[in-house]
Amino acid sequence: MQYEIKGDQLPVVVCTMNPGESMITERGAMSWMTTNMRMETQAGGVGKALGRMFSGESLFLNKYTAEGSQGLIAFASSFPGEIRAIQITPGNSIIAQKSAFLAAEPGVELSVHFKRKLGAGFFGGEGFIMQKLSGNGTAFVEIDGSVVEYQLQAGQSMYLDTGYLAMMDESVQMDIEMVKGVKNIFFGGEGMFNTKVTGPGRIWIQTMPISTVASLIAGHITAR
Repeated sequence: MQYEIKGDQLPVVVCTMNPGESMITERGAMSWMTTNMRMETQAGGVGKALGRMFSGESLFLNKYTAEGSQGLIAFASSFPGEIRAIQITPGNSIIAQKSAFLAAEPGVELSVHFKRKLGAGFFGGEGFIMQKLSGNGTAFVEIDGSVVEYQLQAGQSMYLDTGYLAMMDESVQMDIEMVKGVKNIFFGGEGMFNTKVTGPGRIWIQTMPISTVASLIAGHITAR
């Protein structure tokens, strides 16, 4: 499989596949394809299907296979931002925000990831349930806005405003901490909690969380 990510603020990944090669995707993610791409809807087991549903994805996945000759299929982003290609390997899983998964090679498994600490789930802004991408193969994920990537060393930490964590290596630990100082909490405008991530591992930060955009739009609507 070969791919090319096109577009700027509204990107699309165009995949070219040899006969017999396949891609899996969430329902409705396909944008265009050649006529020799065969679609098959599958759940992949009740447990896995329910896990995807709880992580924000569809109960079913679609599998597209090139038949007879080279095929082409495109998956477009659903929100202004970036599409990133992530190489998933055994023992090196990625934890991503809900609804980040766009498409992947069949060797990649999409499952639910529950945060170990309840506080990080209820107050961290990324939700208690996230997605886990494991297995082996290339996966494509959607990130809101632009993306900034950091490599955290063991024990190195960083604070993020809620909602800005797009993805992280499974080795990264995440928790929440209350903002210090009464004045900072009530008059600082940054909320009561920050998300704290601690290495080792990579983190991907998004610059325009869809939740933030929704809040801004709602504020303008109510103001009118």
